[in-house]
Amino acid sequence: MPSFAIKHASVDDIPDIIKIQEKTWETTYKDILSKEQIDYMFEKIYSPDSLNHQMLNEKHRFLMLENNGNSEGFASVSKESPETFKLHKIYVLPSLQGSGAGKYMLNEIENYIRSEGGSKLILNVNRFNKARSFYERMGFYVTEEKDIPFGPYWMNDYILEKDLS
Repeated sequence: MPSFAIKHASVDDIPDIIKIQEKTWETTYKDILSKEQIDYMFEKIYSPDSLNHQMLNEKHRFLMLENNGNSEGFASVSKESPETFKLHKIYVLPSLQGSGAGKYMLNEIENYIRSEGGSKLILNVNRFNKARSFYERMGFYVTEEKDIPFGPYWMNDYILEKDLS
């Protein structure tokens, strides 16, 4: 039976973040993006140097999902303005999807944002990502459609928003 807990991550957790991504990234995007784009984005976003930079320079707060003491998911969020936070990443292992782990994580992220004085959460999601329906069930709504260049590729996203007040 799952027993979830959240901990604030540090650079010491980067190896666990990478391990989780290695198990979730291709599964999440294999039907949406080319293998070349998946590999390119993974290297740019999830290399140890990039994660370190996100934590220390870009001030992304990483949260780890622990299940029975094992790291099985993570998220990152940053403050965009006094009231607005951006959810950059939220992933749980495929074996936990549908178990309530994502909902638990998102609720904990929202609690963290409120504790920091935030009242709005935004995120980008690929227009073809099945997770969009999860976000909508959790109270997010589409505010914009955006095509964002990423190296030689494009991210075809919806911008979603949720009021936390």
